[in-house]
Amino acid sequence: MSPRTRKILEFLLNNLVWLMLVVVLALFSALIPNYFQLGIFANIIEASSVLGVMSIGLAIVIITGHMDLSVESVAALSAMAVSILFCSAGIGLGYKLSPEWLMVPVSLAVACAIGALIGFLNGVLVVKLKMSAFIITLASFIWVRGLVLAVSGGRSAQDLAPAIRWFAVERLFGIPLSAWIAIACFLIFSIMMTKTPFGRHLIMIGGNETAAFRAGIPVKRNLIIAFIMAGAIAGLAGWLLSVRTSGATANLGVGLLFNAFAAVVIGGVSLKGGVGALPGVYAGVLLLSAINTAINLMGLPATYTQVIHGLLVLAAVLLDTFKQRLHQRLA
Repeated sequence: MSPRTRKILEFLLNNLVWLMLVVVLALFSALIPNYFQLGIFANIIEASSVLGVMSIGLAIVIITGHMDLSVESVAALSAMAVSILFCSAGIGLGYKLSPEWLMVPVSLAVACAIGALIGFLNGVLVVKLKMSAFIITLASFIWVRGLVLAVSGGRSAQDLAPAIRWFAVERLFGIPLSAWIAIACFLIFSIMMTKTPFGRHLIMIGGNETAAFRAGIPVKRNLIIAFIMAGAIAGLAGWLLSVRTSGATANLGVGLLFNAFAAVVIGGVSLKGGVGALPGVYAGVLLLSAINTAINLMGLPATYTQVIHGLLVLAAVLLDTFKQRLHQRLA
C-alpha cells in the first residue's frame, strides 16, 4: 500500500462518523417530507446539547483508559440541586438574587461544584486506592441517583428562574443559547486535548500508562483531574438539562448514560484508551439526534431508536477493531 493510499484510508476511517452524518442527513431529507429545513436542523442541534456536553466528560475519561458510569446520575443531582434552589413551584425554594443575572453564575457554580466533588471522590478511589473504575463509578451511579430521590422525595421542582431559563429561550441564528454553550464546550475541550500538554498527556496515559509514567508525566494527578473534569462537565450538563426542562424531576436524565456511551463509541473513541477526538464525538451526538428526529417525524415506535443505536455502537466497535489491526499492519 502506497503512503498516499494509506493516508487517504486513515483519513476516511478517522472521519467516517462525519461522512455517516452527511449521508444520513441527505437520506432523511430525500425520504422524509419537510425534513430538509433549517428549523429541523436547529432542533437536532438543540436536542443534542445536554447529551453532547455529558459525552465530553465521558470521552475524556475513556481516552485515559478508564471509565465513568456516574455522569448520568451526577447530571441529575446537579439539575435537581439547581432546580430546588431557583425554581418557584413544586419543591423549589425560589431563591432570588439581586441583580437577577447573578443567579446564572451561582447556579452554574453549584452544578459544576457538585459534579467536581463526586468526580474527585471517584478519582481518588480509582487512582489512589487502585480500585476498578468500572465498579467505583457504577457504585456512584447508584448512590448518586439514590441521593436525587432522597433529596427530592420523589417530587419535582418547576418554574426555573427566568434569568436562568433565558438560555433556553433566547436564540442566536435560530439556535438556543444552551446549544451554543455545548458547541463552545466542544471547541474548548477539543483545543485542550490536542493543543495543550495536559491534553496530550491524557492521551499518552490512555495509550500506555507505564510508558507515560516513565516519561515523567504525573499520571496519578492527571487521572484525578480527568475524573474531576468529567464530574464538573456532567454538572454543566445537568445545569443545561434543568434549563431545557425549566426544572427537574426525580427520574430526570434516565437513559442518557447509554446514549452518551453510544455517541462516544460512534465518534471514534476507543474503549481501550489512547484513541479518540472530541469533534468526532460531537458528530456522533448529532448523528444520534438526527436519527431520533427522523424516527419521531415518521411516527415510528421508540423501540426503533434503541435498535438503531445498538447497531451503530456494534458497527463502531467493529470499526475500532479494524482500525487497530490496520495500524498494526502498517506499523
